[in-house]
This record gives sequence, C-alpha cells and structure tokens, in this order.
Amino acid sequence: MKVIICGAGQVGWQIARHLSGERNDVTLIDNNPDLIRRATDTLDVQGITGFASYPDILRAAGAQDADMVIAATFSDEVNMVVCQIAHSIFEVPRKIARLRARSYLNAIYSDLYRRDHLPIDVVISPEREVAEAALQRLAAPAAFDTEYFLGGKAQLLGITLDADCPVLATPLRQLTDLFSTLQSIVVGIRRKGTLFAPEPGDQLFAGDQIYLFTDVADIVRTLEVFGKQTRKQERIIIVGGGNVGLSVARTLEKREHRVRVKMIERDRARAEYAADALERTIVLNGDGLDSELLQEANIDKADAVLTVTDDDKTNLLASVRAKSEGCPVSIALVNDPTLVPLLNPLDIDAYINPRATTVSSILRHIRHGRVRAVYSIGDAEAEVIEAQVLSTSPLAGQLVRDVGFPEGVLVAGLLKKGKVLRVSGGTRIEEGDVIVMFALSEDVPEVERLLQVSIDFF
Repeated sequence: MKVIICGAGQVGWQIARHLSGERNDVTLIDNNPDLIRRATDTLDVQGITGFASYPDILRAAGAQDADMVIAATFSDEVNMVVCQIAHSIFEVPRKIARLRARSYLNAIYSDLYRRDHLPIDVVISPEREVAEAALQRLAAPAAFDTEYFLGGKAQLLGITLDADCPVLATPLRQLTDLFSTLQSIVVGIRRKGTLFAPEPGDQLFAGDQIYLFTDVADIVRTLEVFGKQTRKQERIIIVGGGNVGLSVARTLEKREHRVRVKMIERDRARAEYAADALERTIVLNGDGLDSELLQEANIDKADAVLTVTDDDKTNLLASVRAKSEGCPVSIALVNDPTLVPLLNPLDIDAYINPRATTVSSILRHIRHGRVRAVYSIGDAEAEVIEAQVLSTSPLAGQLVRDVGFPEGVLVAGLLKKGKVLRVSGGTRIEEGDVIVMFALSEDVPEVERLLQVSIDFF
C-alpha cells in the first residue's frame, strides 16, 4: 500500500513507523527539514520538505498513484486542503484528516465531510479521543491504562502489581485453574522496562506492569484478585480548562449518576469561558500548583484529580501536589513518552498519552481487513487488534492451539454469537467471530496476514 503522510510531528512519525515497519511504501511531507531528516534517518520512508497543501509537493510525493493520504499537520485548514487536493486532482481513494477545532467537529456540520463537499473519509479529533481516554481512566482509577473492546463488552486494563498482591509468584496456568469462572487473561507483562507476551508458566512479581483483558462484568472481581480496590468517583477536580478538560467536564455533567466536578484554570479569560459553557461545574481561576487554591477546592475530599493542561511538567507537578494534599488518585496528561518512567517514582496513578490515542484511532482506519479497533500500547511497543474473522482467513475453522501464532501474539478474547468467551487452546475460531489479539509490534504484520487483509481492503 502506498501512503502519503502529511506532517512529520509525533503522530505522523509514529504512523510512518508503524506502516513502514509493515513494508508499506510511505512518504512523509513536512516543511521542517529537521523533522524530515530525522524520519528518513531512522525509518524506511521517503521524505519531502515542503508545504503539504501544494499540489506540486503532493505530486512529488507520488499522490497520483497513492492509496491513502493522512493529513496530520498542526493546521486543521492545511489538513482540509490536503484532502481536497488529493481528491480533486489526484483521485486518492482514501483520505484521513486530523482536525482539532471544536467548530469543525460539531455534529450539525457533519454533512461538510462528503465527497461532493469536503472529501474527507475519516476525521480524527485528538481532543475528543483524549477526553474519551480520560473518562476511561476515571472509570477505572486502579488502572494506569484502559481501553474498551468488543462494543464495550470487554476492557483492557493496565495495572501495576504491588508487594501485597495476593497472586504474586503464581504461574499464570495455575491462576486460570484457581479462577476458572473469571473471564480475564493476562496478555502482556512489562518487567524492568521490557514488554512481552507471557507464557502459561510465567509468574508475576511486585512491580510488574501487566495488561489484563477482561469481560466488563468481571472488572471489579478481576481487580480484587490482583489486589486493587475499586471505588466510585463522585468528586473530581480537573486542572486545565482547555478543550480536553472542558469536554471531560461536559460529559461528567451529563451522567445520570451525579458527579461533582471542580475545574481549575490559570487563564482568566479561559476560566470565564469554561464557567459560561458548563452548567454545574465550579470553575476556579488560579494555578493548579497553588496549595491554598487546592485546599479551597477541597482536594482532600476529592476522589480523583485529572491534570490536563497543555504543559506536561505542570500536569506532573500538579498531580504530585494534589496527592500530597490528600487526593487518593491522580491522572496526568503526558505528551512526552520519555517522562512516563517518572510516573511511578512520583506516585502518579495513571496517565493519558495523546499521541498514543490519536495513533490508535488512525491505525483503526488504515488497518487492512475487517479490523474494528486498534489500540497502541506504550511507545508503540505493542498493539491490541480487534477484527472480524473472514472466510478467507487462515484462522477460520481452526482451533487456537493449531494456528501457530508467533511468540509475541496472544488471543485475548473472542466474541461468538454476541457472547464474550475466554479463549483456551481448544476454542474453535469460526467465520464471523470477532477476535481480539495482543501483538508485539514486530509481530503485527503476521497478525494482518492471519486476518487475510488484502482481499477485503477498500
């Protein structure tokens, strides 16, 4: 597949990294020569320095025979123009644009994105994706990472094991026997910085970060098995009144179960705007690092604090300050993946990586076959892929034990006739089933082969 990616920033670079690693023909366009140089030096991609919205630049990138254009520059308007030119001049079949401005995303203007108007096939909104990720973290405060699958019937949970976890030093095979009715499986373990797919004889140790795939009905019990307590989130404090914070507050206000929300925003004009836009949320104008302001917001009585300013270091420090003032759970927005190792020493419970959520959303729309969801784990270390099993797939009609999955791939779950199943070696995969697989990044191409993607693409 020939793909042109416009914008070589964090998101564009990661998408290029994924696609070039799967032997796709990838060309990156950016007007910053340093970003292009970094990409061509580290990835198997072609690079062009120039403005992506210029027709001659797109032609130089090979738009005339491209299968897809992904417009992920920092400008919404440039991304729109790229898609229009790719459609009108070069007839590129599929166009994806990242749009940030809320006005462009208003549902009443959804007819704008049609082939006879503004020909964008898929619109990706980072703020909307990040706000959804924040809400998922709040729903499972014991987890540092979460994502829903199978239409909301199953969930991926990332949790850190404490020294008092009751199942330490127990082989995973034995856990399966001990909790035979529990619809949960450990699909990934990160130990001493290395992520791997576990085998049945592997044991768990304190400090391990594990990824669990579980039926939503068993989430509470699963967390208890691994030594985590669950509690209702009734009082939330949001530090940062930007698009993400505003979107989270709006959603929390609409919930049937009453959630009391307070927001702290440093910029006075933005705080006034948020106060006007929200109905029940109390908006405080001030610095989220101010101990007196946090006390005024009753931080010690809050169930969780969510720090979502546009500065990573502020988010980390505000989370630390909130915990020191008595808040039991802190969740921070972190753009820079190199800061993630600091979360444990700083006692920050969970984080949201906007790049990972945006990359996951884009991958969901460019994966081959009947792929319904893709979630990128860590710094593109692994993916959790949900897909419908096609009749042409080598998986169809096979027992799990007979498929011959790579070592870095685990079947996390299977949706059969509307019911989520816990998979064993004797489970038969049939046409029409929806399968969820955990795959280390180097094994993703093999997963796509197993899904027999090319026949069903476009």
